[in-house]
Amino acid sequence: MSTVADGAAADVDTDTAAGTSTPDTAATNPTESRNRLLSFDSVSMVFRDGTHALDNVSFDVHEGEFVTIVGPSGCGKSTILKIASGLLKHTDGSYELADGNLGYVFQDATLLPWRTVLANVELFDELRKGDKAARRATAMRTIETVGLKGFEKHHPRRLSGGMRMRVSLARSLTLDPRVFLFDEPFGALDEITRQNLNEEVGRLFRERRFGGLFITHSIPEAVFMSTKVLVMSSRPGRIVATYDVPFEYPRTSELRYEPEFARLSGEISADLAQWH
Repeated sequence: MSTVADGAAADVDTDTAAGTSTPDTAATNPTESRNRLLSFDSVSMVFRDGTHALDNVSFDVHEGEFVTIVGPSGCGKSTILKIASGLLKHTDGSYELADGNLGYVFQDATLLPWRTVLANVELFDELRKGDKAARRATAMRTIETVGLKGFEKHHPRRLSGGMRMRVSLARSLTLDPRVFLFDEPFGALDEITRQNLNEEVGRLFRERRFGGLFITHSIPEAVFMSTKVLVMSSRPGRIVATYDVPFEYPRTSELRYEPEFARLSGEISADLAQWH
């Protein structure tokens, strides 16, 4: 298993959405027929200083499933991602991760400022000492996939926050991860760039069929991106509500103005307020 760390930051410039797809209804089908990629079973976490971060957390992420967790600040959302990635060891319960590469997108940018877009995207394959020609071809392909063709020679300082995020995504995609972890990657971006990247990650999810686990404080973002939304209580964090999201893919910005979208967002918001 390979662990990938990426991130996002705000800057200046423009952002370009890329790609379209035919409707995909797989997200609304039963998960039993798909491979289980990630599983938490009664997981609890108590840190050495006595902080009880998580209490009896159970959920699964299947292939082709995009699960988003919302909850109050400090409820243990990021702790779940760190356990999922192997960065932390839980204190009770069991956790399983399927074999394969793991993508991890952090809140903060992790691009190397002295490397170009192309060199940053090649980094993980380079660290694995892959064939140089194959590495270059994979990097060029993923750069085009995230809509950054023509920016290969640019350095991070010349890119907007949204474009840096695309570089981070491209860098993770070179490893073809089976599971993608996202720790509030769009929180520092302006609203329009954030919405564009919501659609971009949705497109990549449809194309790659990875299992996604996404953390956000934005309920509309959670509903827009996900096949399932989990609501957590305040610390110690517990899963207190689960919502299946019924909307088909691809999803466009117009979905945010639909009555059913507003109704579901309102229900999740009410649950979150109750357990804050």
